[in-house]
Amino acid sequence: MLARHRQSLILHAVRSDGSARVSDLTQQLGVSDMTIRRDLEVLARDGLVEKVHGGAVLPGSHNAHEPGFEDKLVLERPEKSSIARAAAGLVRPGTAIALAAGTTTFALAQCLLDVPGLTIVTNSLRVANLFSGGRAPDGAAVVLTGGVRTASDALAGPVADLTIRSLHFDTLFLGCNGVDPDAGLTTPNLAEAETNRALIKVARRIVVLADHTKWRVVSLASFATLDEIDVLVTDSLLPPEAGSALNGRIGEVIV
Repeated sequence: MLARHRQSLILHAVRSDGSARVSDLTQQLGVSDMTIRRDLEVLARDGLVEKVHGGAVLPGSHNAHEPGFEDKLVLERPEKSSIARAAAGLVRPGTAIALAAGTTTFALAQCLLDVPGLTIVTNSLRVANLFSGGRAPDGAAVVLTGGVRTASDALAGPVADLTIRSLHFDTLFLGCNGVDPDAGLTTPNLAEAETNRALIKVARRIVVLADHTKWRVVSLASFATLDEIDVLVTDSLLPPEAGSALNGRIGEVIV
């Protein structure tokens, strides 16, 4: 199938349903994820679709859309697992860390169950539940921030922000819905954006966990610039052009 014909079919799918997932398009068209992502890049450059995590939507429709935790959990699982294992290597026993809500940070939390003496500050109900019920390593303590529950099982809002402002931790690990050279880190949820800003202000080191599908995706609210990030942990499918865009702006990129 010619690329132009394939892109026409993708555009028809997006216009028919309002959105399309990469995983569905690969099955329907019988091509690889990377082929579909390249097609979406072409359509996005032409202004015909807007890329979102895991697929594409009609232009102007994605900014406030936030998939639920379970929907996001199944996306890019191998990449998220690899990113989580690499990020776990940055955690030392006996330190205080923060884990912002998200599926990749949840994967990281699963890698930390054997690390002793951690103090974990989190606004993620999933992370808090993971470390409950006797599964936490010896000496571990979990501080749940409180707040209003969002679609991604995050606690956000003024109560969470007030709690966070009184704390201090060595390293913050957080994800995002999009990474863009101009917009920085973005999320579709305004309350989560403000809570992420609060976490960033009290962290000594900021580590962002983002797989390749987040690149050049822009959601409603920006909560950090690339220059604020100390470490970006990503996967090997990150486009080559991202390397030059990130060079000199982020302290360290771990692939």
